[in-house]
Amino acid sequence: MNTEETHKGRVFLSGTVEKDYTWEHISPQHIIVFIYSGAMTLSYGQHVLNFHSRDTLLVLKNQLIRVIKKPEGEKPFKAVSMLLSEEELRKFYAGRSVLENWDENVAKQRPVHSHHLLTSYFGSLFSYFDKQDELPASLVAIKIHEALTIIDEVDKRVSSILGTFNEIGKIDLQKYMEEHFMYNLPLERFAFLTGRSLTTFKSDFKKIYKTTPGKWLTKKRLDLAYYKLTTEKQKATEVYLASGFENLSHFSFAFKKAYGASPRSMNQ
Repeated sequence: MNTEETHKGRVFLSGTVEKDYTWEHISPQHIIVFIYSGAMTLSYGQHVLNFHSRDTLLVLKNQLIRVIKKPEGEKPFKAVSMLLSEEELRKFYAGRSVLENWDENVAKQRPVHSHHLLTSYFGSLFSYFDKQDELPASLVAIKIHEALTIIDEVDKRVSSILGTFNEIGKIDLQKYMEEHFMYNLPLERFAFLTGRSLTTFKSDFKKIYKTTPGKWLTKKRLDLAYYKLTTEKQKATEVYLASGFENLSHFSFAFKKAYGASPRSMNQ
């Protein structure tokens, strides 16, 4: 997504998924998702959340997540996504009160309370997608305002998140890395997500772990892969992505170099 797109909202059909689809994602904007059919799993750090048909969920901006979209029963995955620009959120919440002392765990739960108003609202949007996968620009601001109005009425927890505007601050590096090492990101992104420049990130990392980020990440990911192969009896094709490796061949090479045996031989 380019910089210009982060300053405006979008409402679009997330597409039809006939089989499991997985990817890692960092959004520069908050996203509201309503699932028409199928299921979605969000994993961020040690937290895993499962959502199903008719659920509404919040994907927080600037947070690293792994997303799995999958069909459920005989129905494919299908959802509508609403990207919320900061400009639109500031305009909507100007003059509105939001909860100030809300539990930080709310942000880790990320569902929006189920309500018939939300179900009806998102159901009405579906007819717009008969001919195209995205709402016309002339309707986006109107529909986003309508959605935010309903959410503010039915779930003040979510409004407290959407109506709070903070920049990413410097956070506990060790805690963050221990919870997110299995995500395949360049060091620049880890630095950004922990509120640091790349130079400061590397310096702080070395002080904590007495080694380089690259060496530490490789070892942590291989240790996780070894556990999944030997204890959980997962296949190499299931393990490499979940452990943070970009492709199977790179994973197999690194694993054999570390353990002297191929990943496939671990659970035979």
